[in-house]
This record gives sequence, structure tokens and C-alpha cells, in this order.
Amino acid sequence: MNMRSSARSGPRRLATAFALAVALVAPVAVTAAASAATTLTVTQALAAQDGRTAAVTGYVIGQPTSSTTVLRSGFTSDTAIAIADTAAETGPSRMLYVQVTAAYRSTFGLLTNPGLRGQRITATGALTAYFSHGGLKNPTAMTLGGTAPSPSQSPTPGPTPTAPGGGYDSTYYANAVGKSGTALRSSLHSIIKVQTKLSYDQVWEALRDTDQDPANSSNVILLYTGRSQSKTSNGGGVNDWNREHVWAKSHGDFGTSTGPGTDVHHLRPTDASVNSTRGSKDFDNGGSPVGEAPGCYTDADSWEPRNAVKGDVARMIMYMAIRYEGTDGWPDLELNQSVNNGTAPYHGRMSVLLQWNQADPPDAFEKRRNQRIYERWQGNRNPFVDHPEWATAIWG
Repeated sequence: MNMRSSARSGPRRLATAFALAVALVAPVAVTAAASAATTLTVTQALAAQDGRTAAVTGYVIGQPTSSTTVLRSGFTSDTAIAIADTAAETGPSRMLYVQVTAAYRSTFGLLTNPGLRGQRITATGALTAYFSHGGLKNPTAMTLGGTAPSPSQSPTPGPTPTAPGGGYDSTYYANAVGKSGTALRSSLHSIIKVQTKLSYDQVWEALRDTDQDPANSSNVILLYTGRSQSKTSNGGGVNDWNREHVWAKSHGDFGTSTGPGTDVHHLRPTDASVNSTRGSKDFDNGGSPVGEAPGCYTDADSWEPRNAVKGDVARMIMYMAIRYEGTDGWPDLELNQSVNNGTAPYHGRMSVLLQWNQADPPDAFEKRRNQRIYERWQGNRNPFVDHPEWATAIWG
């Protein structure tokens, strides 16, 4: 054997072998990269627990503590979050458990950031069991609202549409635009009746999001007093805030069962004792000043809210009258001119509510609230926030 020839051929064989290995491995690398770039829903991620890397988008539900338990408040750590395809999801089996590693805990840990609850995020990592449950581990990226913040950044909510109709005239309201009277009413009912229904317990968390103080993310704004108060100071105490049914739940006797009794479009955080003073009264002008709620007035049978929320109140009442038409097992709610409606499924006074709707048009807070409910909680909108003029088109 010619040893010099053999020595020369050795490096060529190694080079050839290396090139072949690169050719064989390269397509696999491309496939893996393509897989990582694919954004999945939570449902898809739960069905693909094969260890591959993928990005998954969902709404933050809470902190998982076992395969069947997810905390929605009173968070105890920053190490894990549960996400779902809808913000109102209640079943852990439809949630993806996401590990939050040290690099992301300051931004995506719920103990540090309880306001993250209900927000939409995208996490990229390995699709593999976590807490013996469908999960995503060892994240390489976690983003909020389509933006990729660094781990040290705090999450901030996305912008609210400002176009006429909230930017939804050609999509959500397509079957209603251009109509009036009974035709408009029928179209709007068909549109907004499609919604995710919340439990009465879920309403607490929804209100912490929908009524957040723009100047203090730890607080909510109370409807009748305008006071900014800690999100956690809810309950039945004198100075606590509770869940006010703007359409009094006795007007139709629907209580707090899932349905009109838990519809966040007319539920607002309110000082507990002020809520008690308002009771189930209809709305009208006049009365004596309410000491605990400057700008509000009341008498034996009616309640007048402060000027800054008169339009809000009117549009919430109008929403309820259009959403609940007696076709889904709940009472047929309607506006009327009475302030003595008792348990009848009516709320007044209609002429005053129409005036309030015009005098106090939707502000940024009300528009943001409508958007939050649509995106994160119920999937439906209050059409009178997007189109206040539709009130006159329906009720004159």
C-alpha cells in the first residue's frame, strides 16, 4: 500500500463525510425553526405535547398549583401561569400551564403582576407536561400584546380602537349599519347575544380589569362616587366595593345567576353603602344629595348619578334592553317611563336616559371598558358605546 496516498485520502474522506452530515442535518434544523415560528392556540398546544418548540398565544387565567387547580386571586408565586383561548375559561383541562423562569418573573409572574390576569400573551417554549398537565416549559420568549418586552419591562395594555363604531362597523356591526327602528334593534340583538357567560365569582376579576384606574393599576374607579380604591378591598364592609347591578336585578327578578345577573356590561364596582342607598331604584333627575356620593341625588323611588357617568348608566341600561329579549330563558327587559317598576322587567325613566346619553357621550374610560369586555371577558360589545346615536334610532 502507498502510505502517502492513503494519508492524502484520509482528509478527503473526512471532508466528504462532514459535508454529507451537514446536508443531512440542515433540513432538520430548518424544520425545527419553522416549527418554533408557528403560533398555536392553546387547544392546539394541548394536543401537541411532544416536546417540540412552539409559540402559543392565550389569555392569562391564573396561577396553576396542581393539575386541577388554578388560582385566580391571592397568587402565591411567580413561577407559573395558566393560559386559555378565552379570558373567561374556567376548566383547567382547557388551559395550558406555562413555566415562568427567573428571566421573566418580574414581568410575567402573577404574584408580582396580578394585573396580568386576563391579558393576552404569547409564550415560546417546549410543549411538554408541567404539573402533570399539558404545558409549556423553559420559555425562550414571552411577549404581551404583540410586543416583545424584555424581562425587566412591565406589561401595558394595548390601544383601544378610536375609529367610529370602535373600528368594527365593517365586521362586528356589518349587519346593523344603515338600519333603524325595529330592524336595527333586531340586528343588534342577534349580534350581541353571542357571548361568553361568566359566573358571579368571575365578575370580581372582570371588574378589576374593566374598571381599572388609568392612573393607578392597583385600583378600580367606583361608579357613583368616582373614588379610586384598591382592587383587593372588595366585599360587604361599609367602605368596601361590591358588584353593582346597574339594571337592578330585581327588575325582572333574575338575581345573580349566570346570564343577565353576571353580565359585566352592566355590572360596576361601587361603594357598598352607596350601592345599598341606591337599592333597586329606577333612574331619574332630582332628589336630595347623597352625602357619600357627591353629585348623586335620590328620593323615594329614583336615583340620579353624578354627571360624569350619566351617559354610562344610560348606555348600560340600553344594552340590557337589547341583549335580553326573552328568547333565551331570561326575562324580556325593556325601557319605560316609570320609576315604580318593582319586580317587572322594566327600567326607567326612558326619556331621561335618552337625555343622559346625549349629554354625556362615551369617554376614554368607557370605551376602554367596552373593548376589555369584548376582548377578554364576554366577546360581545355594548353597541351604544360605539354608536350612541343608535339610541335615538331605536327609541326616538
